[in-house]
Formats: sequence, structure tokens, C-alpha cells
Amino acid sequence: MISKGQKINDRYQVIRSIGEGGMANVYLAHDIILDRKVAVKVLRGDLASDDKFVRRFQREALSASSLSHPNIVEMYDVGEDNGKYYLVMEYIEGKTLKQLLKRRGFLTIPEVVDIMLQLTEGLAHAHDSYIVHRDIKPQNVLILENGLVKLTDFGIAVALNSSQLTQTNSVMGSVHYLPPEQASGRGSTIKSDIYSLGIIMYELLTGKLPFKGENAIEIALKQLKDQMPSIRKQLTDLPQSIENIILKSTAKNPKNRYRDAREMYEDLKTALDDDKVNQPRHVYKYQEQDLEETKVLPVIKAEKRTPKPEPVVKKIDDENSNQYNGVIKILSWLFLGLLTLMALGFILFSILTNKPDIKVPDVANLSVLEAEKQLKKMGFEVALDIIEKSSDDIPTGKVIRTNPTAGRLVKKGTKIILWVSTGSQYLEAGNYIGKNYNEVKALLERDELVVQIEKREVDNPEQYDSDEIIGQEPKAGTKLIAGDTVKLYIPNIEEKYPDMVKEAWPLDDVEAFAEKYGLTLKVEYQETDNVKEGTVISQSRGAGTVIIKGVTFKVVIAILPPSEPEPDGEIIE
Repeated sequence: MISKGQKINDRYQVIRSIGEGGMANVYLAHDIILDRKVAVKVLRGDLASDDKFVRRFQREALSASSLSHPNIVEMYDVGEDNGKYYLVMEYIEGKTLKQLLKRRGFLTIPEVVDIMLQLTEGLAHAHDSYIVHRDIKPQNVLILENGLVKLTDFGIAVALNSSQLTQTNSVMGSVHYLPPEQASGRGSTIKSDIYSLGIIMYELLTGKLPFKGENAIEIALKQLKDQMPSIRKQLTDLPQSIENIILKSTAKNPKNRYRDAREMYEDLKTALDDDKVNQPRHVYKYQEQDLEETKVLPVIKAEKRTPKPEPVVKKIDDENSNQYNGVIKILSWLFLGLLTLMALGFILFSILTNKPDIKVPDVANLSVLEAEKQLKKMGFEVALDIIEKSSDDIPTGKVIRTNPTAGRLVKKGTKIILWVSTGSQYLEAGNYIGKNYNEVKALLERDELVVQIEKREVDNPEQYDSDEIIGQEPKAGTKLIAGDTVKLYIPNIEEKYPDMVKEAWPLDDVEAFAEKYGLTLKVEYQETDNVKEGTVISQSRGAGTVIIKGVTFKVVIAILPPSEPEPDGEIIE
């Protein structure tokens, strides 16, 4: 462990510990050169002593440091200091998805779709750089107060070997999200990350993991053998389109999964559309042989070969020379005839394959499917990638124009690129009264609007939740464009202490609470068998008491008493 105030590499001064894991300890530190808070992950001792792992960790961490995306925690630095290997990352004031699930139990469908959209968008950026995460799980996903989601731990995840199923508690947690191909030791691809995303989506909606077991090996075998439980049996009102995304992303056979994170993102964008919610259920047949098996090839016996007789060279004498010259003349005429036939064939081929010029049709206002059908019917090719652009005149999803443009004369078979409308650049303000301001703020900021939160005095504060919207500017129905400001008013209600004992708060949540409200936290420990280890058994300020910034707040955390030593001597039965 590293103590408070200690400097790492004479640059990162440790403020406090913010987490301990199976692979690394995490510290909040101050970068004294750039004057900013950072998170420093220091590799666990046994991993740091493994030269092969360290080399791979450094290589992969440096590769991951090139990633820059709003949904990926930025990596600033990687290095070594007196045998301690570390990486320095952007410090995020938020909670992991795992912590959020422990608090909430499960999330709503819109919340899950929003989180998964952000995850797939960030992961698509990583995959574009040929970086596969390999250890996607809720513990590696951070969520901010404003709803922004960030994926972390690229450097450590890609350095770990997938065969380390039972090495640490953290890997034990990872096996719940482990794709079948990794569980069977066949390595990871982009589609392996897709599988882990599908397991997370299932867990966010149900609050449960699809596969459980007594140990990591048992869970890994279930990932290989067992079908995904039907989520609609648990959530009867869940749209079929949502279950289909989970089924496709967690297909045992990688060939049946999404090609990449971007394809999954596109499905998520339209999953709640009216024409999608009742689509047919996806069914993927799976047998072991669907995954590539190790095949034993039969031994091929070498055939006995009879050695070729050595060529006999005969001398051409004078009486055979005339016959020899005649053969040469015949071969020459045959060769000349062959060249003539080739030339004629080339000319004929050019005439037959000369493609006529045809006019590019106007497919504006058609759907992509209709436009493709019309263009292909006329003999054109259609590019797989489309160009999206906002339009006030063309409805969303319809073609704006083509490249080459309509009316141009081009060769048959020319590849046509479609420009497709994303709809009007204008947004319409909704009615946000009575909704949670955190959720609304996250949605508005995703549409590139500036959101301001202001508190208002209310006559009956007991009638409102502290995060409930009681007013807004501009009013519902107002047209907005990216960059416009929306004000959300919430009630000015005094914040009060929660019942941390009854809710069994862990210490890291208490520390985050104290930091959020500017409290001076004092922690004591007490041995007990009656309360879960690591949770609050006493708090100095009672539940319901008004929170005042700057006061001292003391909690007592439960620890297990030391176990009694077993008596010496043999046991006589």
C-alpha cells in the first residue's frame, strides 16, 4: 500500500486510496506539474514481479493511451517507480455501474438503452484503433452525475491472459462476462467485447447475472454450454427488439453476433421505435461444433516413388537435321496463329465488355432500401457506408442526394454513395416538469444543448423530491438548436443524512458522500459477527438530520474478529 502524501515518480502526490482490486490498487493523486487531480493505478505486487506480464502491460497501456473519446477514460501516463508499475488516468467523480446496480437493483429500459449507446460508441472508437478490451464488466464502467458513461481499464484488461480464470477475485468477477471463445482458450476478437456488452445489458435490466456457479470454472462452463435465460419471462413488458439485441450480442457462435460495436449501436438507436418493438424473436441454433473444434488429422503415409530415369541426350546428326528444321517451322506458324487469335479475342472482349453510359436516377426522398433497389436494378453498385446529414426538408432516414449526383451520365456498375437525412437540425423542447433533473440533463447534453440547474424556494418542500424538476425555460414545444441553453429549476430542499446503517453502506460510498457534501470524515472500526464486514454499523449524525457543509462526520465500520487458532494434536475418532 502507498501512504497519503507519498509521491509516485516525484510527480503524483497521493491524496487517498479510492479502491482496491485483484490486479491493482487505485489512488486519488495530485499531478503537481499540471496541477490537476488524477487516478493512479498501481499494479499488485505478484503481477509486478511477472516480467512477461509487465512488458505486455506497458505495451498495451501505451497503445490504449492513444484513445481519445468522451466515453473512454483518458489515459495520461504509464511508468515504473522503484519496482511499482503504474498508470495514470483521468479522475472521474462518479460511481461504477456495479455500485449503481447495488443501489438501484435494476435500471429502466430508457436508462439501459442510453448507457449501452454510450458504451458501444466508445468501444467502436477503440475497435477502430484495433484495441480489444477483453474485460468489459460493470466494475470497469463509470457513470457521472450528468449521466455520461466512461469505459476504463483498457491497459490492464488487454494485458491479462484469459486463462487466469481463478487467479484473483477480480477475475472471478470477470468470468460472469466472459465469452465462450475466451472461456475455451481460443483468444479474443472484437466480437468477444460484444458478448460482454450483451451480458451487461441483461444485468442492467434484470439486476441479475444470467450464469451463476460455485466457482469460476463452473461459470465458464455455463458460458460455453448453457443457453441465455429468457429475459422476457422475467420482464413481460420488455420490447422484443431489446431482447433481440441481447440474444444477438450473446450468441454462442461469434458468427451470429454483431460484426462490431457500431452495428450494435445502430440497432440500439432504433430499438424503441414503434416498428421495431414487436419484431420476431431471434433464434440462434447452437451446438458445440458451431465453434471451431480442434481436429485430429489422419497421418499421411509417404508414398514410395520410383526414381525417374536419367535423360538420355542424343546427338543430332546431319541426316536428321532437315527433319528438325521442318518441326521448327511448324511450331513457328502455330505460335504466330496463337498470337493472332489472342489479339482477336482481346478486341472482341473489349467490344463486349464496353459498358454504356447511363444516367444516375433521382432517388431523393426514398428510403435507403428503396433507393438501393432502384439503383441496383439499373446496374449500379451501392456503397455500404452512407453519409448522414441533417436536413430541414427531407425526413429522417430518407435519401437527400447521391454521389455522383442525379442526372449525371456514368458507366454501368459505378458505385453510388447515398446521403441520408438525420432529420432537422432543430430540436423541440419537451415538458420536463416532474422528471428527474439528472436524467433530463444527460439527454439534453447528448443533443449538444447547454443545461443550467437552478434552485427555487417552494412553499411545501415535503411535496417534492430534491431532484424533481419544478420549472423550465424555454417552455415545451420551443424549437432549439445545438448550443442553446435550457434552464431546469429544482426545489431548494435541505439535504439530509441517509440511514447508512440500515442501508448497509460500504466505506467507499461513505467517502464519496463526505466528499460530495464537504464533510470531514472520521472512520473507526469495530469487531462484530452480526453485520456484513466493511459496512457501516454506526453514524454520528442521525438519519434525517440536515447536512451542514464542513462539519465532522464519524462512522464505525464492521470488521470480523480474528479467528481462534485450532487446537494442536491429533483428532481421535
